[in-house]
Amino acid sequence: QVQLVESGGELVQVGGSLRLSCAASGTIFSIRAMGWYRQAPGKQRELVALISSGGTPNYAASVKDRFTISRDNDRNTVYLSTNNLVAEDTAVYYCYAAVRISSSNPAWDAYWGQGTQVTVSS
Repeated sequence: QVQLVESGGELVQVGGSLRLSCAASGTIFSIRAMGWYRQAPGKQRELVALISSGGTPNYAASVKDRFTISRDNDRNTVYLSTNNLVAEDTAVYYCYAAVRISSSNPAWDAYWGQGTQVTVSS
């Protein structure tokens, strides 16, 4: 099995910054894309940012120029640095990873973390 464990979510004021972390562990042969999604109350889960195994990032338009995604492939960890936070960034942030668990099994499966709450207060 594969587990994703997020950390770093907390209450922060408008204009503040946070750094979220997510570490993958378990039976892992290879990880392709890693990233972050978020879900605000009453809304659907939405993509925040993804990063390929080679380090190429993709961002939602609403966070581009404010958030930075990075990863440490040796530690199977993905990070999300958030700056200039606004109230609309308030949500539960979920870590995502596309994982291949065995060299003999070519399938890539999606795994999710349990979520970490980010609350931006004015």
